[in-house]
Amino acid sequence: MNTKILIIGACGQIGTELTKKLRNIYGVENVIASDIRKLNNDVVNEGIFEVVNALDFNQIEHLVEQYHITDVYLMAALLSATAEKNPAFAWDLNMNSLFHVLNLAKAKKIKKIFWPSSIAVFGPTTPRYNTPQYTIMEPSTVYGISKQSGERWCEYYHNIYGVDVRSIRYPGLISWSTEPGGGTTDYAVDIYHKSLENGTYECFLSEETALPMMYMDDAIRATIEIMQAPAENIHVRSSYNLGGVSFTPKEIAEEIKKHIPNFEITYKPDFRQKIADSWPASIDDTVAQKDWNWKHEFDLAAMTVDMLEHLK
Repeated sequence: MNTKILIIGACGQIGTELTKKLRNIYGVENVIASDIRKLNNDVVNEGIFEVVNALDFNQIEHLVEQYHITDVYLMAALLSATAEKNPAFAWDLNMNSLFHVLNLAKAKKIKKIFWPSSIAVFGPTTPRYNTPQYTIMEPSTVYGISKQSGERWCEYYHNIYGVDVRSIRYPGLISWSTEPGGGTTDYAVDIYHKSLENGTYECFLSEETALPMMYMDDAIRATIEIMQAPAENIHVRSSYNLGGVSFTPKEIAEEIKKHIPNFEITYKPDFRQKIADSWPASIDDTVAQKDWNWKHEFDLAAMTVDMLEHLK
């Protein structure tokens, strides 16, 4: 049977690039992009696009049946900083959209689900350096609480109903092609834009705040590789740790200065500092390496070159 893919939240930061890549691999006619509204962008204009509300089970079910969908990538979510401003809606969106696709898989209407988790599942009590796959998880943000709950439900639906659901705990993601989406790690995207626009940047985190990051190319590749891996290789049904590179705002600024010598950065930590302080500084992803041969390619230097090149 042909792989037929539905991406929910296709116009977001990850969805935009994921849609493009999946269309390249599986063919434009086999990848259905969807989001809450129709934007004028490549996702909408270069393939099949449907307006769908991730909270409406009937709408999702209708698309699954209409297009004979086999795989769903559920990318719709309210991210960390935005979620803190609207906790009830964040919980509703992040949890109920997941239940909708899990229940479609339970009913055997779809075969496979990708659902993204996040380093936000960890909290202040988690070991900060080389955070292991299995560890203390006491998240202190609404986003983290919803993602941790989601991980538990994914594992439950796999164990009890045999649902083939796969997940990655994304670190902070850096991309040149889409604007930041309201996350705590967004500074690492914004800093590149501002360095080219006006040569200065005011950072909302302190200079020594180390966080795990990943270049979008690596994140997209990881997402597709875990979905293409044989089911018997996927031993973690909650979510896999994914490590990329860890760096501080000071280190990224120094890397940018190699290309833009006059670049200046200042620091004015806001409410996002508290969120960042509750997250790991680096991630151990040896389980993902072992199970499905994961390996990141971009370090800070390579990422900086690529970001500045594309943004110019």
